[in-house]
Amino acid sequence: MKTLINSLALLFTLGLFTQNSFAHCEIPCGIYDDSTRVVLIYEHITTIEKSMKEITELSKSKTVDYNQMVRWVMNKEEHAKKIQDIVSEYFLHQRIKIKDVADEKAYAAYTNQLVLLHQLSVYAMKCKQTTDLSYVQKLRDTLHTFEHAYFDDHKH
Repeated sequence: MKTLINSLALLFTLGLFTQNSFAHCEIPCGIYDDSTRVVLIYEHITTIEKSMKEITELSKSKTVDYNQMVRWVMNKEEHAKKIQDIVSEYFLHQRIKIKDVADEKAYAAYTNQLVLLHQLSVYAMKCKQTTDLSYVQKLRDTLHTFEHAYFDDHKH
């Protein structure tokens, strides 16, 4: 009984310190839902925007509620990181396939998608560093452009 309790305690403790990744696996299972990932990124962008607005409002108060401000900052950073994870772990690692330089049209589409994904990742980083809403708009615009570049190429 003591061994069972110790085992359960160990599993519980490990569960507390395990980081979850919801981007998908890196096993070539063929189960992908690209449009869901794009919708998730849009949702993360909206959450970042809301967080930035709340941080700005809270900082204007005569008596700043630092506890609440810290929560909004952490929320903003968490959602920016989720965008970076989807961009990297889902699209770059799994979905964007390397193209042969000899196929100029395919290679041009490939490099365009890489550039757009890199921009998304950098703009997400900038959102972590500031409350400048222009980066939220850059995220939205770039994601919109990526959507068309990606789905036109993948026939969805």
